[in-house]
Amino acid sequence: MSDLNSILASLNPITLDEMDSVKLMDRSDTKFIFHSTRLPLLLSQVKPFYRVLDIAGNRLNRYETLYYDYPDFLLYKKHHNGKLNRHKVRFREYTDSGKCYFEVKFKSNKDKTKKVRIKTKKIALCIDGEAANFLNDCSKMEATSLFPGVRINYSRITLVSKFRSERLTIDLGLSYRNSQPGHPRWSDDRFITVDNLAIAEVKQEKFSYSTHFFAVMKNNRIRTARLSKYCTGVNLLYPEVKSNRFKERLLNVRRVTLG
Repeated sequence: MSDLNSILASLNPITLDEMDSVKLMDRSDTKFIFHSTRLPLLLSQVKPFYRVLDIAGNRLNRYETLYYDYPDFLLYKKHHNGKLNRHKVRFREYTDSGKCYFEVKFKSNKDKTKKVRIKTKKIALCIDGEAANFLNDCSKMEATSLFPGVRINYSRITLVSKFRSERLTIDLGLSYRNSQPGHPRWSDDRFITVDNLAIAEVKQEKFSYSTHFFAVMKNNRIRTARLSKYCTGVNLLYPEVKSNRFKERLLNVRRVTLG
């Protein structure tokens, strides 16, 4: 961790306000996964090309996300079955900045991701009021039909390109929980951590291989990977839910984390 903190401290910073020009709410996403011990070297190689998000001196920022789905995990199953034109519904708290949003993500049949959101005071165990109206307006889903199924905590590094409209996020220290005391949907408390995994995601307005991060990953022989943090959480926390199409992805996570 000391090597990671050292290299993060050496990157040029960018503030939240400065990032407004690269929100990329309608974008193309590309992911990579690798063992977290490789991260300091990778960051040193991309250092000349990116700035790092700095929030009150923190460059490794904490996130908490609570995902909603139907009781039969219909939203998850659409992803599992390869359906496009699908949604994800969640509350997300940016712990270090104190900001919280209710968000709806849409994956189109053109493989583009569009995210819309509204500010909220905190993560909630039910979708009601303004959030319920917002959900119905942008997706036609009824909030009362959904339940909070997967809670994810992790730390994130956010990099912004100095030369193009591109953001890069790197997530570390993932932990999953299905339980919230007193909620009737859960019969038990399941808590799982995924050690040694780093998930990098390149977010671009229009997909292109000609980015500095892609070049660094190619030179280090790290290939692109398909992985959803939410779907992985369902697989880990709810083994009774169908997951055969994701088995190879989970095996790939295990191979990466074991080094």
